[in-house]
Amino acid sequence: MNSNFESKFGSVIYDKINSVHMSATERQAAINAMQDADAIVDAILWLTHKVEQLGASLFLKSSPSLKH
Repeated sequence: MNSNFESKFGSVIYDKINSVHMSATERQAAINAMQDADAIVDAILWLTHKVEQLGASLFLKSSPSLKH
């Protein structure tokens, strides 16, 4: 197991995976699925942050026509 990935999620999830009766191949597939899900969540959060930044830069700039 990747220790960096394990520290990110905590050992509770890995303890649950290790406590379930399954083959080593199935266990590795479960860990890979967790890593894939984590990558998808990271991508969605990154995209959300970039959209927020873009919106802020487009819509919150003060325009000369709005000044009195």
